[in-house]
Amino acid sequence: MLLGYNTNGLAHHDLFDAVALLAEIGYRSVAITIDHTALPPYGSYGLQRVLRLRRILQQSGMRSVIETGARFLLDRRHKHEPTLVSPNPAGRARRVDFYKYAIDCAAELGSDCVSLWSGAMQEGVSKAQAAAWLVEGLREVLDHAAQCKVAIGFEPEPGMLVDSMRGYGALVERLGNDAPRLTLDVGHLHCQREGPLPEIICRWAPQLVNVHLEDMRAGVHEHLMFGEGDIDFPSVLQALGAAGYTGGVHVELSRHSHEGPTAARRAMEFLGPMLPGAT
Repeated sequence: MLLGYNTNGLAHHDLFDAVALLAEIGYRSVAITIDHTALPPYGSYGLQRVLRLRRILQQSGMRSVIETGARFLLDRRHKHEPTLVSPNPAGRARRVDFYKYAIDCAAELGSDCVSLWSGAMQEGVSKAQAAAWLVEGLREVLDHAAQCKVAIGFEPEPGMLVDSMRGYGALVERLGNDAPRLTLDVGHLHCQREGPLPEIICRWAPQLVNVHLEDMRAGVHEHLMFGEGDIDFPSVLQALGAAGYTGGVHVELSRHSHEGPTAARRAMEFLGPMLPGAT
């Protein structure tokens, strides 16, 4: 396993400075959340920035994943919109195009995966219709990913159409051999009282391509600094090790950018001793 950190927790930093800071602290992987200040899908010099980032990652000996959960990147008024389950066809197409861009970035960087989620259902849309839109959009995204030889990690997210491991399992069954792999957010499982966590990790280990870590309290979807929630992290990390997982486990503290460097160091101090080879 490689201990990593999500750049959404360093939102007030230049992307290249953030990666350098994380390498300095001792992180060995970085989850790059594409956003207005991090490889945005607009403007000039996009490819040059990706190539520059690739050089920095190589020089630092760091792995990477691409994250696509920025809050207001595609719509300045509505959080996370549009998605693959938005009623507007043009909006769904815009999300698909964004995911293709993220896949292209991942291919250039040699990233382990692109991580994505379903999106939240809107009023007046049936679950069956939303599921059909999701599958339609995912098929196009997965086809592009296959052409680029990039893995897709699908993240069940509280409040969205696919919000649980049960929902992810149903999606896998529907898509069959073409199904995306799994981005597992440990805090999300805990806050929704899915568990025991080690059993879920063991069950879904073959699909794992990305892991998110943060502390959380059962029943409350709030990303907390380690030690402020009630997750048993030693058992989680032991389960990941026993499952043979060798990818990145990425700290996701998106509400801690105001103290980003301090939060990154505190997370390293908490998790590092539990994760052999992380520092």
